[in-house]
Amino acid sequence: MSQTVRTVPAGSERALSEAYDTALLDLDGVVYTGGAAIEHAVPSLLTAREGGMHLAYVTNNALRPPETVAAHITELGVPTEPADVINSAQAVARLIAEQVPAGSRVLVIGGEGLRVALRERGLEPVESADDEPAAVVQGFGGPELPWGRFAEACYAIARGVPWFASNTDLTIPSARGIAPGNGAAVEVVRIATGAEPQVAGKPLPPMHRETILRTGAERPLVVGDRLDTDIEGAFNGEVDSLLVLTGVTDGAQLLAAPPEHRPTYVDADLRGLLTGQPGVSADGDGFRCGGFVARAGAEALVLDGEGVPMDGLRALCAAAWTAAGSGMCELDAGKALARIGL
Repeated sequence: MSQTVRTVPAGSERALSEAYDTALLDLDGVVYTGGAAIEHAVPSLLTAREGGMHLAYVTNNALRPPETVAAHITELGVPTEPADVINSAQAVARLIAEQVPAGSRVLVIGGEGLRVALRERGLEPVESADDEPAAVVQGFGGPELPWGRFAEACYAIARGVPWFASNTDLTIPSARGIAPGNGAAVEVVRIATGAEPQVAGKPLPPMHRETILRTGAERPLVVGDRLDTDIEGAFNGEVDSLLVLTGVTDGAQLLAAPPEHRPTYVDADLRGLLTGQPGVSADGDGFRCGGFVARAGAEALVLDGEGVPMDGLRALCAAAWTAAGSGMCELDAGKALARIGL
């Protein structure tokens, strides 16, 4: 796939909730963290929904089935149906069903979300490598997943059973900080077996395909907090994206992003759905957004001016990404980011 290298964040005169028909929203780090709603998320989503934007929740977390996730979002204050939730368990179940006979047994290393998705595809979840599974599937099982489950996966894989993973996110945000994600658990099995799983979740095509099939989106906007899953997934699917800074990505990581990790838009939180996005323009040897001008110096990024912090960040993105071209910006951004509190 060949794409134009993005060097400047895009602007939009229209509110993003009007410019796009469907928001493909990540959950952890975007809508909630540790189960609690992120500030401004609920009223922003309600306003976007009331204005006609379809809200779909697209998550790599395969632990909980869509009914449970939808109930949680509804409890937070945004009415949600199970059909509005698309998870990596559904994507990996479809991937497995395309490669094994109908009704096959599948060894599950993970939570109830995987079992529900497998049954939806006519597959039978089992618990032991001795149950003669046709496939092994691994997804996030929560902090209480017993160590012995990894052993079951290893036994089956050693016998030649194909291995699938819902996703390979190394970390997941929690109320207490950043915790190990399913990718960390996948690494345990990979190291023990030397095998490589087929992966379905973001940023890979099976997840994007599942999302479009289930939502019917024609002008989707991916909304996420992770560069290596949400934003790269949008890049791979050739759709626009909005990065919000309420999860794992910070300003320094955004400025150093390679092309596949550069979002179309960037904003502080989900209020960015409800507004237009300021454009970034060339200004001498730098880039202007609002009251800020950013440029790439010999050793560091430089930011001058005053105004809304996000405008400063957008200007810095333009300076950093232009300097980096198709690579990663290695200029020091510490002082520039400190000026806007990031």
